[in-house]
Amino acid sequence: MTADLSFWAIQALNALQLSMLLFLLSVGLTVIFGLMHFVNLAHGSLYALGAFVGVTAAGLAGSYWAAFVAAPLVVMLVGILLYLTLIRRLRSAGPMNQVLVTFGLIFVFLDVFSIGWGDIALGLAEPELFSGRTEIFGIVYPTYRLFVIGVGLAVLGILAVIVSRTQVGAVIRAGVDNDAMAACVGINVERVFFWAFCVGCALAGLAGVVAAPVLSVTTDMGTAILIPTLIVVVIGGLGSLKGAIVGSLMIGFVQTFGAVLAPELAAILIYALLAGVLILRPAGLFPARG
Repeated sequence: MTADLSFWAIQALNALQLSMLLFLLSVGLTVIFGLMHFVNLAHGSLYALGAFVGVTAAGLAGSYWAAFVAAPLVVMLVGILLYLTLIRRLRSAGPMNQVLVTFGLIFVFLDVFSIGWGDIALGLAEPELFSGRTEIFGIVYPTYRLFVIGVGLAVLGILAVIVSRTQVGAVIRAGVDNDAMAACVGINVERVFFWAFCVGCALAGLAGVVAAPVLSVTTDMGTAILIPTLIVVVIGGLGSLKGAIVGSLMIGFVQTFGAVLAPELAAILIYALLAGVLILRPAGLFPARG
């Protein structure tokens, strides 16, 4: 019985670790959707870019922490470039144009990754501080995976404080709820859009470099995680921090325990969950807009 309990506890930790990675990706994407009304399908590619930049930075500096700092910054700079050249122009172009252009960006990034880093799977060594395993209540679990969970929870706590208790958070909530009215009362909505997009890109880069020691760094890793991330956003509700964390936990646990309990159905469980939520709550569980 103890062995069984240990097994399920480890699976729960695995599910929580996956949920935190999905949260880091989905929270930026849901704000971009909810605040900017922009369909950015290239968000997963920014996650992959963070992983590749992390591998390069760690190789040059010889330290994981150099990668941890460099990846979000570089991805944010790339996001700023995309915003100034494409995103800002496409915001008023309609969802179909946004989907087509950002879908095309996925293939541009795939070629950039292949040319710059090749098609062979790369790896990033975990930091020595979080190497090895840690025992928790008799359960032995990789220390670095606990670090991934800690990073996700730390980001969640910081964002929760900013959104609920600061003026910046009030401005963001106003922009998500009614951007036209927010502009009428003197809020610079365009600036809010810009910084929200930058933060979302930085979090995607952070998710990439955090995931790199756990997963193989491949050219298609961004497309592989894009669908679960989009499902998290739709289930949680656009523009909602609470929706992002609840949706991430739901998908993370369904994917992990589905692969253990019903491996033959694991591939369709998250889509069944998506369908069920949309039937009951078409706007998602916690939509920011009323």
